[in-house]
Amino acid sequence: MPCSALGTPVPERLADVNRPDPNESLDVPPVTTMPPVGEVAAPGRTGNETADHGEDSPPYDSAVESEGDGQGHLRAERTDEHKESEEDEKGYADLRRVHQRVYNTFYGTVAAQGAVFGLGTASPPGLAPGVVPTEAVDEALRFYVCPQPCFDAALDRLRSDALVVLTGHEDCGRGAGALALLRRVAGDDVRLRSLSPANALADLAATSAIKEGQAYVIRDYVGETNVEAVQAYHIGRLSEELLHKGAYLVITADHTSLRRLALKDHCVQWHAPDAVQVFQHCREQLPQVEFDAENEAELLERVAAQRRPADVVAAALALSESPGTALETLRDGDTKTVQEWFRAQPCADDLLPLAALAFLEGVPERTFEKACALLLSHVRNWELNGETPVGDPEAVTVLPARGSSFEQSRARWKERAVGLVHMERRPEPGQDGCRGERRLVFVSPRIRDLVIGELHTLYGYELWYPMRRWLDDLSRFDDLDARMEVARGTAMLAGYALVEVENHLLETWAEGITSQRVTAALTLQFMCEVEHLAPQALQLVIRWADNSGQGRAITTAMAMTGTLGSLYRLEALNWCWFLIGRGERIAFAARRSMVLLLQSAEQEPERALLTLRYVRNLIASSTQRSKDRLDALRTAVQLLEADRLEGSGSVASALLCHTADSAHHLGALWTEVLLSTFRRRAVRALCRTLVHLRDDPDATVAVRRLGEAMRDRTSDRQWSALAHALSSALRDPDFATPGTHQLARVLIGSLRGPSRTDHVRSASPPPSPKVSSSVLGGRSK
Repeated sequence: MPCSALGTPVPERLADVNRPDPNESLDVPPVTTMPPVGEVAAPGRTGNETADHGEDSPPYDSAVESEGDGQGHLRAERTDEHKESEEDEKGYADLRRVHQRVYNTFYGTVAAQGAVFGLGTASPPGLAPGVVPTEAVDEALRFYVCPQPCFDAALDRLRSDALVVLTGHEDCGRGAGALALLRRVAGDDVRLRSLSPANALADLAATSAIKEGQAYVIRDYVGETNVEAVQAYHIGRLSEELLHKGAYLVITADHTSLRRLALKDHCVQWHAPDAVQVFQHCREQLPQVEFDAENEAELLERVAAQRRPADVVAAALALSESPGTALETLRDGDTKTVQEWFRAQPCADDLLPLAALAFLEGVPERTFEKACALLLSHVRNWELNGETPVGDPEAVTVLPARGSSFEQSRARWKERAVGLVHMERRPEPGQDGCRGERRLVFVSPRIRDLVIGELHTLYGYELWYPMRRWLDDLSRFDDLDARMEVARGTAMLAGYALVEVENHLLETWAEGITSQRVTAALTLQFMCEVEHLAPQALQLVIRWADNSGQGRAITTAMAMTGTLGSLYRLEALNWCWFLIGRGERIAFAARRSMVLLLQSAEQEPERALLTLRYVRNLIASSTQRSKDRLDALRTAVQLLEADRLEGSGSVASALLCHTADSAHHLGALWTEVLLSTFRRRAVRALCRTLVHLRDDPDATVAVRRLGEAMRDRTSDRQWSALAHALSSALRDPDFATPGTHQLARVLIGSLRGPSRTDHVRSASPPPSPKVSSSVLGGRSK
């Protein structure tokens, strides 16, 4: 099984030995006049690569068709492919807009009101694969109380087998328990490492993933599909490997999971510690506050009713700051208000608008009213005709004519959902305040989730069938803001009915038109905000990536760009690389996703450097005359050309100025691409980067580091040719500015400096470190 960048195994891709070598006979690239942007030839033809539009070439061959029979058929096929390309571009334009809003929210100066929160939020400690920061573990265990007897039972099992599985309800504190167990057996000095929940346990035992003396955690494991006997064998081998190396592994999994059958000999049923005991433990470590006896009795009574240890700790922290606030929080007025509203059995005229608002909160009132009318049409159609048979065209029944008066529907909200909904006026993000529109929003963010929970608990097929048809219609809307709210509401519904959401909505959207695929991708991003749903979202997109159709593969690529890709970083890169090896349209989407992963990581140096290092190692590990090498070079040049999500300039220029280690990886990528058939695009990307850096006071140092990194990887003859090509390109009027030429002299000075004459490009690159896929989150196949 071949390994991808960083030594992580991915689904095998076959090399095409008949494809032309992109570096063949290019030891010294010819110096030619710079062509217009986008002038290239088709893959597989002699000459340069296919025409490029923007950041990627379209997923179809642009070669001229030959005359003869079938020309019309070929032209029609290419027209369809061109339309598909445009649709995919629209989808990625939507995703880019979403990421721009996230960027502005967290790194810009845009007001938080009306902003898109959620994507990019911090994850619980140990959920994201990689090293768990010591500070995060300390904070998670700050008020920890060991639940008995399950803690001691798990500790004994971990010491004897080096492996234990904590099962139980999602809110019982399994995650913190796993960290506490590992701290107890491994000590405070050992850094804990989190492994991907999609890893196969068999691969952990069969590879060098397990290191001596290390402590590992897998949260919310979703792993195997093998038969029980096979799983049991591999788990036994894993336990032996852990014992042999003095390492430990704690897995958390839902008690209903099928994997528990194979792990039953290692399972411990986990329970939350006594809530009052946790509360008193917190109060002992927090500043004491004055509290009258009557309120304290009510406080302890309400604390005892809490199921989640995290809620108990939150109440104790609130008590140390404001006793009144702590008591109000524990009284949980939101839950009481929502339950009382539904207990009154609202009529359809009140229920349907509230149900619609649960999936369209905060959109302009005019948009919401149009969507409500569509929902009412679906409900009336269902009541009159029943379910539309599969395959029959859906016809929405015309509603009966109304009388001479119109209902004051907007005024009705003052009585319809008192204490649940209020009206506010705000503009679209980036617009002037005078352009604000009326929007219906819930009184608190939690009420929206509670309403969706009550709808799922109390109502059946007669409501949810038309609701699903309605949501399917909304997923086709051109309005991105509306679809984003649909995705957020659908992710909340997945917390109550994951299988229903997956089967009836996500599977359909993922295979649908572009707007539906974007909606599905955004739903998966919002699911990743919920700890126990994030592994399920990962498992779903992995299943879509292979042998599930072109549409679902493209949806997988789109889904990897947001929170999912930020949380499971190496998984996202591995699967994007796998998709790049599939058909042209899928490869187009996957390359765009790789670019968006880098663009969204501009303010996260560690993640940005991982992406650059990954692509660099893809090139280094590929062989001549292989499709893999051409794919890796094409991906690299797109990364070098990528613009920033917000503001002017390229991502490369921003990284060079603000991330010191980036020059090493960018220099390596530029060198490889400059010495390939993509050299013209690489030269222009380099010139654009110099233009963007010309006004930065630290640009000289950054450019010098970049030049030195490039010089170390080429021979004298190669550098002479590259310096000449750069000088020629700088004659372009777009680059003919004094500051740019000054930086070019710094770069060319680095190129002309002392170089290793014995270093030729054919020398073997340094071997990539064999980093385990299990440790960094890669999925073993």
